[in-house]
Amino acid sequence: MATRTDTLTLEVVELIGTVVARYHEEYDRAAAEHSLTGAQARVLGLLSLEPLPMRKIAVRLKCEPSNVTGIIDRLEARGLVERRPDPADRRVKLAAATETGRRTARELRDALDFAREPLAGLSDAERTVLRDLLRRMLGEETP
Repeated sequence: MATRTDTLTLEVVELIGTVVARYHEEYDRAAAEHSLTGAQARVLGLLSLEPLPMRKIAVRLKCEPSNVTGIIDRLEARGLVERRPDPADRRVKLAAATETGRRTARELRDALDFAREPLAGLSDAERTVLRDLLRRMLGEETP
């Protein structure tokens, strides 16, 4: 794959970096309002969608499984997640959001206005194109 260094490509890369930085700043601020770290909030967000084994959480967060264990321990101590056996393999433990954890994750998502407000100004067609381009950049197929 050829590396592009033209002005337009560099500008797009810079803009993507700015979007990511702003997203993380807002996410960390919203997490802090719930006395969570950004990593704890991200794990809680993942678990609010579905229970996951620790290893899969580590892969999604691109970190070591031992880091995830500490995050889960702290979330569990606060009653936001619980560990349960995997019905498919009882040797594996799943981490799952509790009802309180799902509510907290929902409140975190609702607090993220940074991207939601500007996206609301785009038409459905523009949001679809943006989504498809981002998926393409990530190597994901469009359904």
